[in-house]
Amino acid sequence: MNKGTAIVAILIAFVGGLAIGNLLGSSNSPEDVSIVEARLDDNNRAAGGTEATEITRYRVPVTDGQPSKGPKNALVTVVEFSEFECPFCKRVLPTTSRVIQEYGDRVRVVWRNNPLPFHQNARPAATAAMEAFAQGGADKFWAMHDKLFENQRALSREDLERYGTQLGLDMARFRQALDNNTHNAKIQQDQQLAAQLGARGTPAFFINGVQLMGAQPFERFKEVIDRELAHAEQLVQSGTPRDRLYANLIQNGRTTPAPAKAAKNKAPSARRQPDPAAVYKVELAGNHPQKGPDDALVTIIEVSDFECPFCSRVLPTVSQVFEEYGNDVRVMWFHNPLPFHRNAPLAHRASIEVFEQAGDEKFWAYHDKLFENQRALQREDLEGYAQALGGINMGRFRAALDGEKHQETITKDQSVARRFGATGTPSFFINGRNLRGAQPFAAFKRVIDEELERARALVRSGTPRSQVYAAAIREGATSPQYLEAPGQQAPERNAPDPDQRYEIPLPAKAPSAGGANAKVVIQEFSDFQCPFCSRVLPTLNQVKERFGNRVRIIWRNYPLPFHSEAHLAAQASLEVFRQGGSGTFWKFHDKLFENQRELQRPKLEEYAAGLGGINMAEFRAALDSERHKAAVDADIAAVREAGARIGTPSFFINGKLLQGAQPFTAFESAINEALEKVN
Repeated sequence: MNKGTAIVAILIAFVGGLAIGNLLGSSNSPEDVSIVEARLDDNNRAAGGTEATEITRYRVPVTDGQPSKGPKNALVTVVEFSEFECPFCKRVLPTTSRVIQEYGDRVRVVWRNNPLPFHQNARPAATAAMEAFAQGGADKFWAMHDKLFENQRALSREDLERYGTQLGLDMARFRQALDNNTHNAKIQQDQQLAAQLGARGTPAFFINGVQLMGAQPFERFKEVIDRELAHAEQLVQSGTPRDRLYANLIQNGRTTPAPAKAAKNKAPSARRQPDPAAVYKVELAGNHPQKGPDDALVTIIEVSDFECPFCSRVLPTVSQVFEEYGNDVRVMWFHNPLPFHRNAPLAHRASIEVFEQAGDEKFWAYHDKLFENQRALQREDLEGYAQALGGINMGRFRAALDGEKHQETITKDQSVARRFGATGTPSFFINGRNLRGAQPFAAFKRVIDEELERARALVRSGTPRSQVYAAAIREGATSPQYLEAPGQQAPERNAPDPDQRYEIPLPAKAPSAGGANAKVVIQEFSDFQCPFCSRVLPTLNQVKERFGNRVRIIWRNYPLPFHSEAHLAAQASLEVFRQGGSGTFWKFHDKLFENQRELQRPKLEEYAAGLGGINMAEFRAALDSERHKAAVDADIAAVREAGARIGTPSFFINGKLLQGAQPFTAFESAINEALEKVN
């Protein structure tokens, strides 16, 4: 594995640790990200012009029912499983275009749809593209394909119809296709094939049946294509008809994922699983929306996200819980809008305002409305739902959405969830016992029945019903608990020792603030496109005010792979630092966070020009040549080499890790502890 691949792999490992969950409702529900494994396996590295016996091929059929570009008798067929809302799929477009330009008629590209469930506009966009194909063949499909990717953030129904009109489609048929999901069967067939082959993320490519996952650079495609071309030419010379070449190559291919290879000289390590019997001390600090009586014997804390499809899927189960157990249960709502659900944060703030103004009953009515309309959670929708409730002061409501009034509530709830390992949604704590994902009723029933028995025993021994929850969690754990796998002695990588200190060397030059000789150094690993990184800024300002020159903050770049504009923004910030030093860097830093949703190349140039004193010719040249890419990647690699697994934002305070947009008290405690150790 080369350095670039290793860097991507650690990012994938982190995202997977946070995000991969229960697509089928059997374990932790996912934080819904576009997960791709951006690497070549050993089979993809076979060299030479002849067929290597160890090459793994998959049987990926191609018919006239799939849009394609290039001749049917091409020597190399590239089947692409993709979707129109995934940033990685857009990022790989220049690479696939270059493949077509450089290889011409020797290559054909075949499209198959794999809209991911957490990209709400991806399936309608796939339907629109397939209707364009149905009406106008490959030419219209690829025209719609390009239009959709050019406008990836504008894929609403209105947008799709506008693109159809621009392409000259029969709009009556087009609207009917969207209304009736006309192409759903074909799309589902593509998805089923992708799942069958183990290509669950996007984009995924099969090059003459050889799998290549992720938004790989052109060189990776070239490596596989060149080898396949040489092999295909030999087959043709030996008598294989070109129009039968692809079918012959894949006819004995795998139809299921290849078994994972264990690392050489290293036995596969078993992973510990969360302990289902563990009780967590999840205290009910603050005021939370509640359904059910205060003295219920079983308290269910629901950590959820209004835009998460799995959270919506579990609602009938929660309703069934109330039908079955009545006043013996209550549900307390905790907010956890996931960062890649762009409408979720505002929806949660809106729900908090409804709760603050009108209490539990109106909150749950609003809660139901948001879940009924998960694909319509824009600002005007939120206002409309609140207006329809009645009894809501809309002036106060709009003011709450305009400001950050309720962000602290959300941050506190997320901090609680993170502390106990419940990073995905939905997640439930049933009298302190964690049940993750959109589980079936039977899973809830098993835990509730056990907790009811325990609660009734507490009541029989003299505990008032109103104190049962406090008694049930009194001795609960305060960090994630795991079942030890047989023979595994090392700590679970997902739950690092809270007292561990990481050795991350300080870069020779990096943007910084605070005392040059400060006794406490905070290395901040952050991402300009990450909403949590933005939310922690006021807290960091408090840190600077409280500790002054006793603390030095050093900026390190950690752009996450699913934030399509973060890496270029990081490079731009380092060019500003190179030209203008730390003072100018922090101004640019603030500008980027103020405009997190507008980090495209023209905007980066606009923000840099507005600073004054930046040589814009040099700035543009730095972005064109990716002058600072290596420095950004080095920051990412520094974390990997230290053995840490992090998200953003993450802070190493004299080497001790503090993760997330924590409140000021968490920083204050960690900094004071560090100061005590050095004094």
